[in-house]
Amino acid sequence: SFHCIYKSENEIVSSKKIVWWLNLAEKIPPRQYAVVGDRVSKVTFAHLNATKPRGKFTYDAVYCCNQQECHHRYAELYVIDVNINISCETDGYLTKMTCRWSANAIQSLMGSTLQLRYHRSSLYCSDVPSIHPMSQPKDCHLQRDGFYECIFQPIFLLSGYTMWIKINHSLGSLDSPPTCVVPDSVVKPLPPSSVKAEITVEIGLLKISWEKPVFPENNLKFQIRYGLNGKEVQWKMYEVYEAKSKSASVLVPDLCAVYAVQVRCRRLDGLGYWSNWSSPAYTVVMDIKVPTRGPEFWRIINEDTTKKERNVTLLWKPLMKNDSLCSVRKYVVKHHTSRNGTWSEDVGNHTKFTFLWTEQAHSVTVLAVNSIGASFVNFNLTFSWLMSKVNSVQSLSAYPLNSSCVLLSWTLLPSDYSLMYFVTEWKILNEDSEVKWLRIPPSVKKYYIHDHFIPIEKYQFSLYPVFMEGVGKPKIINSFPQDDIEKHQHDAGLYVIVPIIISSSILLLGTLLISHQRMKKLFWEDVPNPKNCSWAQGLNFQ
Repeated sequence: SFHCIYKSENEIVSSKKIVWWLNLAEKIPPRQYAVVGDRVSKVTFAHLNATKPRGKFTYDAVYCCNQQECHHRYAELYVIDVNINISCETDGYLTKMTCRWSANAIQSLMGSTLQLRYHRSSLYCSDVPSIHPMSQPKDCHLQRDGFYECIFQPIFLLSGYTMWIKINHSLGSLDSPPTCVVPDSVVKPLPPSSVKAEITVEIGLLKISWEKPVFPENNLKFQIRYGLNGKEVQWKMYEVYEAKSKSASVLVPDLCAVYAVQVRCRRLDGLGYWSNWSSPAYTVVMDIKVPTRGPEFWRIINEDTTKKERNVTLLWKPLMKNDSLCSVRKYVVKHHTSRNGTWSEDVGNHTKFTFLWTEQAHSVTVLAVNSIGASFVNFNLTFSWLMSKVNSVQSLSAYPLNSSCVLLSWTLLPSDYSLMYFVTEWKILNEDSEVKWLRIPPSVKKYYIHDHFIPIEKYQFSLYPVFMEGVGKPKIINSFPQDDIEKHQHDAGLYVIVPIIISSSILLLGTLLISHQRMKKLFWEDVPNPKNCSWAQGLNFQ
């Protein structure tokens, strides 16, 4: 509020004739006036905003005027926002409390000084904090980030610290609204220690364990973040609300990868702050289960007709990590024959093994072994002199679709044996090139082979039926059939030419119809109407 007595030419103006202006630009509404007496007028401002500098002016000018003129004297009005947020944090050792507040939020007057004052109550805070007449100043230091920082040490954990900012100036002083803090309610705990991470054996879960900090003694909740280790970890979160927990297990998709894990904690009741994240812990890739299966394998047979012997070379690809769980120490080939019974041979880390096939039937199994044990699910293959003569594939054809795909199709003969699957082989004909192979389900009659095929080369394709009793007689073709290639090319040409012919026919028919209509219209326009001729007046042309 402002009060004014206006004197004009030694005559005091009646308070009812006084008007008020702001910055000589805005007339203050009369509803804000009040008559204090015959000579004294009062104006009151409500709901004021903080004063913002306007060029060189850092204040608003309040003028007292009569109805005709204003006096050159004015009052300077400064409005300062004193809603200053003070935040405090108690360290994890419960020895000190650090309070911070921003100086940038205060548009104070030139020559003002800011001071934090506080009063400590014996226990907790009152419901409505108020400025206490018996207060103490606290030294605060301006930091690089523009915040003032004040440290209370030692502290009383359960005492209520009521604090506010006092703005001192030669014109007067202002106080910010007081806030009350209990150190025990703003604790930022130390991060959990002894954090460990491992993939559990047999179960296959990511297990994280930790030790809770000594302080505070309140119940804590824990937050875990984990992710595949790398330059930029994509963290996933997991929370533990059981205060007594010291470990947790989470399901992860890749059991044979390195995971980074961190843990932090906070009071279970939600008071205070989250601790910093703990130092990261990392899992170590190790075997957690026996391999899920043994490797798929095939064979190459070299027959010595002079010695009537057959050398069989087994081929397989190394197991991937998701099958080996998580490594393979060695491969073991298990043999079974009717004469010699069962025996095993250690192959080490090799993916090729050759043995002599001398009996009528010889069964082999390839096992994958890691530090936990050997695979339980394995592929078996039986070599039988009798079954090698069983012919069940009637025909086989290969159609090159492009340089990276060939379509195989076949027909079968009736058979009394139970078919387990097919194996197809392919290689460049007349070259000592690598033989490639893959397994095909027994229910299909055609299959797309994806590989890099050289168009100018001839290939040999073989299809082997594999029965429970042994491998049957293969069907072999030595090149892409030329007539089939031409037929497919002819069919492909038809698929292109026929739609072109149909489209052209429709276009031609439409053109003829339009031309016919135009010719008809042009012709009948040139023929005169006999009714318009003088010599035809009165004649009936119908």
